[in-house]
Amino acid sequence: MRAWENLLKDYLIYLKIERGLSENSIKSYSYDIKNLLRYINKYNSKLSLKQCDKQFIQEFIYKISKNINSRSQARLLSSLKSFFNYLVFEGYNKSSPMELIESPKIVTKLPDVLSIEEIKLLIKNSELNKDHGIRNSAILETLYGSGLRVSELINLKLSDIHYDDKLLLIQGKGNKQRLVPLGSICESKIINYVDNFRILKKIRKNSNDIVFLNRNGNKLTRAMIFNIVKEAQWKSNIKKTVSPHTFRHSFATHLLENGADLRSIQIMMGHENITTTEVYTHLDTKHLFKTLNKFHPRK
Repeated sequence: MRAWENLLKDYLIYLKIERGLSENSIKSYSYDIKNLLRYINKYNSKLSLKQCDKQFIQEFIYKISKNINSRSQARLLSSLKSFFNYLVFEGYNKSSPMELIESPKIVTKLPDVLSIEEIKLLIKNSELNKDHGIRNSAILETLYGSGLRVSELINLKLSDIHYDDKLLLIQGKGNKQRLVPLGSICESKIINYVDNFRILKKIRKNSNDIVFLNRNGNKLTRAMIFNIVKEAQWKSNIKKTVSPHTFRHSFATHLLENGADLRSIQIMMGHENITTTEVYTHLDTKHLFKTLNKFHPRK
């Protein structure tokens, strides 16, 4: 098993240094490959890399896939393919046991879209939090106003806010940077929070430049953002499935429905591939018919 563990260690370094993947992505790859290593240790602890063939991998996938959905299965196969392709690339093996294994078809379930009225209600009710209402309101406004991922929001720095140019410099997936417009409402809420509330906190040294802080002066966690959203949802009595990502999806959908082009939305959301943007920007049939009636010559 020591040989397998060393291979995994080298692979994770490759993901971080050469591919520049985010910490969350690396954790996902690591989780999947560690599952494989646990399976090897349980069923054939002396298995060498060359003995790890298609049949063995298929048995592993079959056993582990019983308890996960198609999206998780697809991610598992993607992790395995990446790992074994790396081993071939580095010369550890001549071929990959994943070459003829196909990924399952994923049934894409688009997240709920919030209406503009629901967005306003959530932001308004987030202000009702006795201790952190101003901060929470600014957080939800930033999630929706700029379409940020949660990881991008909690890592947003004061030095990344360019007030003169009305822009946010976002550190996205794989350490890729992008510029996102800063709306006037979002700007005013951030300024109010920073100038009147954040300034009163005893800020930890490693969080001096972080915008949104917890009660101890440290950077917020992903779980804290989720709790802020859930509290606002409960106070707003909204029955839809709402998470921090719902604000990002609503950001893209509302832009598209109001005439923005997919390419611009793709750039603002930091998608490498425009097909990813198309998945996020779900359009209801009412809007499609409006578009047809407005632009088609034989409507």
